Amino acid sequence: MIPHLFTLMTKPEKAWADIRRDEAKNSSKYIPHLLLFTLLPAICMFIGTRYVGWSLVDAERIRLDTRSALLLSGLIYITIILGTFIMGLLLRWLSRHFESRATFNQCVGFVAYIISPFLIAGLGALYPTRWMAIFVLLAAGAYSTYLLFIGLPRFMHIDKRKTFFYGACTWGIGLLVLVNLKVPMILFWVLALDPTYERTVQEAQSYGTQDERPQEEPGGL
Repeated sequence: MIPHLFTLMTKPEKAWADIRRDEAKNSSKYIPHLLLFTLLPAICMFIGTRYVGWSLVDAERIRLDTRSALLLSGLIYITIILGTFIMGLLLRWLSRHFESRATFNQCVGFVAYIISPFLIAGLGALYPTRWMAIFVLLAAGAYSTYLLFIGLPRFMHIDKRKTFFYGACTWGIGLLVLVNLKVPMILFWVLALDPTYERTVQEAQSYGTQDERPQEEPGGL
């Protein structure tokens, strides 16, 4: 599992050949990879939102309380797992139109390995800032796209002449799944689970102590 992850990041062509060979022996070998590595962004999100926090203004630091951070991390973990299986199901349906004989397990495993850069990018959640999020997501998206187009002919046995169209369809489906899972998850967390924000305001020269500084109502992420 770990060697496949390392090889995917360094020698993706060899990695896809190895993954396909291992899949022939055990079609569910992707499950430990998915379940374990999905913990990475969830744990990093908990640490970043609970102990590091983010800032909307220079003199203020916002964090989540333990309960809210745990609920957010748990929802992220469940959403990634659910989204991977939904993508696998849709990829299986799409593969029929490209004369691919990939099974459901193969499609889910393919998606699980493709999203590996995004799981690694979860390390950016340790320091939850806007620019950090933009940078790691763009980098992860670029490399995931590369893995997708390299892996389609080698793992999914798609005709190389159809790789671009199949890959574009896969990305379109991926964005659709992301929006339809991520938005309801965030709304559920904000509206139903009632997160609690903790604000730390640095002492300003215009006020004698931090307690004398006017307090604002907690805002959102």
